[in-house]
Amino acid sequence: MDFRDVPTEVVLAAAGAALFFGLVQTLRLAWQRARQRRRLERFREQGAAGEARAEVLLRELGYTILGRQVAVSYGVQVDGEPITVGLRADYLVAHGRRRYVAEVKTGRLAPRIDTPATRRQLLEYRLAFDVDGVLLVDAETRRVRSVVFPLPAGASEGESPGVRLAWFVAAVVAGSLAAMAARAW
Repeated sequence: MDFRDVPTEVVLAAAGAALFFGLVQTLRLAWQRARQRRRLERFREQGAAGEARAEVLLRELGYTILGRQVAVSYGVQVDGEPITVGLRADYLVAHGRRRYVAEVKTGRLAPRIDTPATRRQLLEYRLAFDVDGVLLVDAETRRVRSVVFPLPAGASEGESPGVRLAWFVAAVVAGSLAAMAARAW
């Protein structure tokens, strides 16, 4: 059958159906993007409100706020090539002579130490920042928890950030291998 033999009504109907499908698909994708933007904005607002509540809570508990959104960077090597990694912690605080990184979390899962992303983030902070410890602040339940990682002897006091960083890299590699092994099962 030659294309010229197809009735005009059929061609117009097919073109209309294709146009309609394209329009519906475009609207669906636009709606999904808008919904995702609203969801991310809600999370940002929830996080900002949580940080404000956490600052008040930390002060009530006797912590001195030394900095907000404190940035630090450290170097790693990947296949012998140096790479600088940047971090930003919610708060740097002090209690007496001890300094801590305080990470604020909101929601149901993020404030839990058994949430892998939270645990890894806190471990990275512990190794990258020159602090005595890490605090996990649940802004919604108003709970501040001190998290202590099983670092080797001497790592918690006066040891260079490079050694702590090596332990962090080892933990990340071990976690990655465990995740790959779990997927293989």
